[in-house]
Amino acid sequence: MSVVWADNVNYALNELQRRDLPVLLDLSRGAAALQVARDLRSHRPATLMFAVVDPRRPDLTTEAVLAGMADVFARPLGGRRVANAIERELAYDARLDDGSERDASADLYSHSPAMHEVMALVARAAGMRAGVLIRGEDGTGRQVAARAIHAQQSGERAAFVPIDCAAYDADDLDTVLFGSANGHGSRAERAQDAKLEAKQQSRGLERVGRQGRLYEALGGTLYMQNIAEASARVQARLARVLRDREAVLVETGEVVGFDIRPMAGVDGNVDRAVEEGRIREDLFRRLSVIRIDIPPLRNRREDIPALANYFLREICGSLRLPPKTLSRAALSLIAALPWRGNAVELRALLESIVAAVEGGRAIALEDVLSHVRLDGGSVVYANGGTLKQARSRFERDYIVAILDQHHGRISEAAKALGIQRTNLYRKMRSLRVTRTRRP
Repeated sequence: MSVVWADNVNYALNELQRRDLPVLLDLSRGAAALQVARDLRSHRPATLMFAVVDPRRPDLTTEAVLAGMADVFARPLGGRRVANAIERELAYDARLDDGSERDASADLYSHSPAMHEVMALVARAAGMRAGVLIRGEDGTGRQVAARAIHAQQSGERAAFVPIDCAAYDADDLDTVLFGSANGHGSRAERAQDAKLEAKQQSRGLERVGRQGRLYEALGGTLYMQNIAEASARVQARLARVLRDREAVLVETGEVVGFDIRPMAGVDGNVDRAVEEGRIREDLFRRLSVIRIDIPPLRNRREDIPALANYFLREICGSLRLPPKTLSRAALSLIAALPWRGNAVELRALLESIVAAVEGGRAIALEDVLSHVRLDGGSVVYANGGTLKQARSRFERDYIVAILDQHHGRISEAAKALGIQRTNLYRKMRSLRVTRTRRP
């Protein structure tokens, strides 16, 4: 990828007149850089534009999304991340929802301070071949983080093989993982298999077939969800393969090396599962050399604007619709919601809104409100009451949510609400809203 550098609007416009190139804007200068973005957008409304922001300025992420950036990247900037986004957007009009996998690093948003440690651990894990335990709530992106680690280390050279242990019963999981016959075939074949298995078990090695997921992951990554649901037999066999780093190939009887990077996505109850014996300790040790905790979306609200924008463009692209935009009020409300279902819930909400909003108009505050309640329910204010009472409830909950999003900082909350600080103080007094200032 070649890059043309431009340090002013006129030079950039001249270059874009000669050839239509994607634009990547450095927004580190804040308001001045945002004005450059607006000037470029006014002259070149169809030009594909991206922005890179300092994660210490989460407000710039929201402003970049509102200025029409197709995607927003946080520092440190990765070339692969940018290339993936450009490729995705250039193919926008022709894109079909064919179910093909995207590069996971394109989904790993890290604008928030809460994600800084996660990104550091992802980079550290990518430089090692040890097991990785990724802990977080459902929908936080555990598999996304695993794919990002795999992509940084292996790229496209090796397979990333995901498996949900809860999706199979004990015998089926054994077959899916190890590719073993499990008693199928003729009597003579079963006798031969039993004789070979007895001979190899004397050496302490497991037997693995070419049809199993373990063999598929050879040289790459095996990512497991719900490992506690795997039977004791499966866990024991898996622990032996990871310990010995070699196994007997069922089809030939030869001993082959098994270089596999194991990763597991787990929830917060994983330590209890080990204590209760639902996860073998020896397997757990090999899976948890590196531990990464993915914070829930409500604890990294700075990521929500860019993530919502990304999902919105993905959804519109899959439906072959012109890309929709979010109004400032709609984006502020989305960033303030509790998101108990994390990114999965966010994407589902946007899918519902896109389906309901006709034409090419922007998504407004009322479009979001028609699908959510500020307390996390499915519809807005089923409590009843007069219109005045409903309006007061909405204003109070909305102000509380915006204050929480901006950590109790009045000036930032007032800007997001589009009112003066004095008016915000007056509203807070009349609605009996208190604030908790957080660092």
